[in-house]
Amino acid sequence: MEKHVKLDSDIHNYYEKLVREHILELGLQNNKDENYISDIACLALNQLPPRYIRYDVDMAFYLPDSERAQMRMNVINAVQLSVNFLEDQPKE
Repeated sequence: MEKHVKLDSDIHNYYEKLVREHILELGLQNNKDENYISDIACLALNQLPPRYIRYDVDMAFYLPDSERAQMRMNVINAVQLSVNFLEDQPKE
C-alpha cells in the first residue's frame, strides 16, 4: 500500500514575503499593473535561493541580524535587476 505525503499548507518560501514587502516599499503598485508586479516578483524570486519555513516567527526569532541583512540586500538587488530587465524590453 502506497502512503501519500501531505505537505503542511503553512510551508512557504520566506523570500516571497521579503520580495512582496520590498515591492510595496518601492511603491511599484502605485504606477504599475498587476501583471508587471507579478513579473517582477517571479523574476526576482528566480534569482534568490529558496528559504522554506513554516512560520514567519521562526525567521524573526532565530535568524541572526547579519543573515537578515544579507537576505534584504539579496532581495533589493534581485528586484532592481528584475525592474531593469523589464524596463529594457522593447515596448509594443
